[in-house]
Amino acid sequence: MSVIGNTALGFSEEQAMLLDVAREFCKNKSPIASVRAQLETESGFDPAIWNEMVALGWAGIALPESCGGSGMGVATVVPVVEAMGRAMLGTPLVSTTLAAQLLVRAGGEGRMEAVLSGIAAGTTATVALLENADWGDTRIACTAGADGVLQGTKKFVTDAAAARLFVVVVEHQGAPALAIVKAEQLAAGAIVANTLIDQTKRSASVDFSGVAVAEDELVTGSGVASALRDVRLLGALLTAAEATGSAASCLDTIVDYLKTRKQFGKLIGSYQALKHPTVDILTAMDSARSFIYHAATLVGDGPLDRDAEIACRMAKAHATETLLYAGDRAVQFHGGMGFTYECDAQLYIRRAQWSQQQYGDAQHHRKRLANLLLD
Repeated sequence: MSVIGNTALGFSEEQAMLLDVAREFCKNKSPIASVRAQLETESGFDPAIWNEMVALGWAGIALPESCGGSGMGVATVVPVVEAMGRAMLGTPLVSTTLAAQLLVRAGGEGRMEAVLSGIAAGTTATVALLENADWGDTRIACTAGADGVLQGTKKFVTDAAAARLFVVVVEHQGAPALAIVKAEQLAAGAIVANTLIDQTKRSASVDFSGVAVAEDELVTGSGVASALRDVRLLGALLTAAEATGSAASCLDTIVDYLKTRKQFGKLIGSYQALKHPTVDILTAMDSARSFIYHAATLVGDGPLDRDAEIACRMAKAHATETLLYAGDRAVQFHGGMGFTYECDAQLYIRRAQWSQQQYGDAQHHRKRLANLLLD
């Protein structure tokens, strides 16, 4: 009997189709030279590629058809994000998807229809969630007063500079609430960019103090707390999917190098000391894919149950540690060159460090898995 109970694993025709299309798209649009070209830009992505992704329907893939989406569910985002991770393609898709999921789960598609329709049509959005670097801290210091005026700053808001819409987690009348803030409502200098180890990613501190939101732009009620819990888990799952794709790309980079680099007259790939860790990466990556698609099988449009929570946490813990190991081996196998930024191995080890922290590291999730599985 499995300790996790539910071991369901399904891969639908829609997911298979999306994975094929997304892999081809990302491979063509995001060769490694294009990834490096975006490292020093303000946004970290090519707006033209984002527009093409919107045209493919990816911005609304998980949204209801009534809001202009495809109605395919959040599980269908997983293969797209995995393909993006494999190509190291930086766009606001994950941030926008999570913002939309938070709104539809907390406010309902009827009330949120206008906002969600805009997101499905390509309006970039993000969730302003954290107030410090601790993903385990669920306290909310940012507030919305009785007059609808916000006070407080959010930290590490992903894709903040590119976002046209912010879903701000606030405290209102003693309970969690969501404030919908447009980018043009922010004061000058409200967005202060963070310096991240992974230059393919962007985040910022955002000061929302003084921003006034109308009554219909404030989402309240018991559904907010449940939606916040779900989005933290979905964020962990999508980060795991991206990390799994990046691990696959990292493995390709390792294998290509082992098949071409010679030392002492022999290809270095012939040495067991390099063969065995490479196989370890392959098996761990295959396991990571099983974990993310197991989780994708269990997550739905309703509140996530215990099995879905377990699956999301297991996927995040395993996938990000797999990428961390793969990135470390890639640097070491490339020798002295591996420690230079010109070597692509650096892109993967930096992505691994970012992925570890996003939505909680492996220890964060295993601590919670212990309570779920072993209590």
